Amino acid sequence: MMPTPDRTPEGDAATDVVLALFRANGLLLAAGHRLAEREGLTAARWQVLGAVALAGRPLTVPQIARQMGLTRQAVQATVHQLRRDALADTSDNPDHRRSPLIDLTELGRRKYAALDRQQTAWINDLSAGLKIPDLAATARLLHDLSDRLEKPPKSPPEEK
Repeated sequence: MMPTPDRTPEGDAATDVVLALFRANGLLLAAGHRLAEREGLTAARWQVLGAVALAGRPLTVPQIARQMGLTRQAVQATVHQLRRDALADTSDNPDHRRSPLIDLTELGRRKYAALDRQQTAWINDLSAGLKIPDLAATARLLHDLSDRLEKPPKSPPEEK
């Protein structure tokens, strides 16, 4: 990438990271679709099933959305599909009557477990030969960037 005169060196390096993330995100989504397809699911459905399964407890739509970096509307639509396919169910939320709790059905748990086994083989193959310190540093950087992105944006500087 060509440096931009007004961008700091950190800004140039961060732009390289963002562009690499865009590419990796697209490739990861495609891989996720291929894995999920084997169980008759989409990557979006797998993602919502996974949020609840990994939490180990029922979650609300807003909780799933925050955890997965998705919009509430997208999660709500996916939950409707999962309920229709008997993979998830809802129950009353004693803390918020308008935000029901989402949990996996037995079929949803089985589908998620099957996908988890496939993902384990896939990620082991993908990560073979990569260095654990590099992976840990990358994860820390991505967590830091995510935390910064969750903060309210600063006003853009005024143009000269």
